[in-house]
Amino acid sequence: MRWSPHVTVAAVVERNGRFLMVREKSEAGLMVFNQPAGHLQENESLIQAVVRETLEETGWQITPTAVLSQRLYTSPANQVTYLRTSFAAEAVAHYPDYEIDPVIEEALWMSEEEIFRREQEMRSHLVLQAVRDYRQGRRFSLELLGE
Repeated sequence: MRWSPHVTVAAVVERNGRFLMVREKSEAGLMVFNQPAGHLQENESLIQAVVRETLEETGWQITPTAVLSQRLYTSPANQVTYLRTSFAAEAVAHYPDYEIDPVIEEALWMSEEEIFRREQEMRSHLVLQAVRDYRQGRRFSLELLGE
C-alpha cells in the first residue's frame, strides 16, 4: 500500500474583528468548527483550492494575501495524515444565495474569544493554531508556493 498525505487548504479571513468559520459535520457525525477548508483537487493550485473551498462552504469570495503555515496532522479518528496549508485572506464579496456544501451546517463570523472558548469543538488543533499564526503576524509571500 502506498502512503500519501491528503493535501488540504484553509482560509483565515478576518473582518471587523471576527473570523469566518464554518460549523460542519465531522466523519464521526459530530458538529465541529473549522475555517473554510478542504481538499486540493486535480489540476488546481493551492491558491485556487482555498478560493474555491471558501466559496463552496461559505458563499464568500476571498482573495488570499499570504501563506500562514504548512502543517502535518494525523487524525486520531481515521489515522489519515493531512498536509494543511493555511492562508490569510481578505473577504471580497458575499453571495448569500450561493448553495453551500451540504456538510456545512452554517457559515458564521466568530470573535477570537469565541473560537478559543470552544476549543473542544474545533475540528483539530490546527484551527486554533492558524488563528494564533495569524495573530502573531506570520505571513509568507504567496510566491513561496511557486504557482
